[in-house]
Amino acid sequence: VQLQASGGGLVQAGGFLRLSCVGSGFSFGDNSMAWYRQAPEKQLELVAQIATNSMTTYGDSVKGRFTISRDNAKNTVYLQMNSLKPEDTAVYYCATKPRIKIKYDYWGQGTLVTVSS
Repeated sequence: VQLQASGGGLVQAGGFLRLSCVGSGFSFGDNSMAWYRQAPEKQLELVAQIATNSMTTYGDSVKGRFTISRDNAKNTVYLQMNSLKPEDTAVYYCATKPRIKIKYDYWGQGTLVTVSS
């Protein structure tokens, strides 16, 4: 299983970014996908997840600003991040798990998002 995340960078507060994560080595359409993030000296936090039926869940801090989506034909999950805030600064990780499992057990390498004030 491989997950390759991209799209991070430096953006001003109020701006937007779109993260992408391409998966390989597994049946993408049969897996739930998620984005987590970890800010310096903070715990890992669930940002958003999308199930195999495209049902979505969001962390409270990003609801209404971030949107997760998936394109099974491209084995890709996206995270559209709008109205970015300095507190969104973190390393963002893509993760996957088979539909029947509870925990995400495969993780990508992470992409850094920095939001300046």
